[in-house]
Amino acid sequence: MSKMTTDYGSLASEIRGLLCMKTEPLGIGLLKKGEKKPEGFTEPRKDMGKHLSLCQAWGLSRRDQIPFILNKSDMWCFEPVLGLGFVEPPELFLDGHNRFPGTASSVEAGKQWASNMPRFPVGKYESIMSAPLSFYGEDLSPDVVVLYCDPAQLTQLMMAVNWIDGNDVYSRMSGHAACVYSVVPVVTDNDFQIVVPCAGDRKRAMAQDTEIIFSFPASKLEALVEGLRHIKDAGEGMPLKVSLKEEYELEESYQEIGKLMGMDLSTS
Repeated sequence: MSKMTTDYGSLASEIRGLLCMKTEPLGIGLLKKGEKKPEGFTEPRKDMGKHLSLCQAWGLSRRDQIPFILNKSDMWCFEPVLGLGFVEPPELFLDGHNRFPGTASSVEAGKQWASNMPRFPVGKYESIMSAPLSFYGEDLSPDVVVLYCDPAQLTQLMMAVNWIDGNDVYSRMSGHAACVYSVVPVVTDNDFQIVVPCAGDRKRAMAQDTEIIFSFPASKLEALVEGLRHIKDAGEGMPLKVSLKEEYELEESYQEIGKLMGMDLSTS
């Protein structure tokens, strides 16, 4: 991981304010084999005498500001162990029996899902860090930023992505393994990702029915926050001003383009 050149604490505070967030933005770091573990992080088995699922560590980090570092021995759910490439996937998983018969119509459907689940190359990483984004500083930088947001906040985030370069967000989405889908495609594609919290995240880590996950490379954080600032300055930030008034006042560009298209924009 590279040395810090970004003030993560200030950006975390700003993004919480701009989006009116209820929980902390998360910084997720990936450690390769042999990399020194940073100080100040809780190791579940060593420090708590318990295992945790990765979603539970995220829940505790974003709600209670607890920083965690987990490797295979700390994990309770196997899906992030596979997705993060800590071990080779067993044949039982690859053959579809993780999903069938519970949540797949057939062994073939379960096998297809197993082949679809994003995975890092085996052995590339050994541990994963979960901490409030503001926890990072000096020589420690996250690889991925994870935000649990509601639909209104997600709209703001996608507008900020559009502001950066005009591109939309294209995501790999699944009903399972939200922690894996929030990290692996972000790193491999170096792009933004929208993820629906999985059943485990809801049942075991208390993700709320109104929450959606938005994750992205930490390298894009400053540009995203700059986009949110501009959206706020343009009068489109949170909280949104709402109105059901007919023939409401249109922005100048909407009027100009609409008239070029032959629309009747005269008020009654």
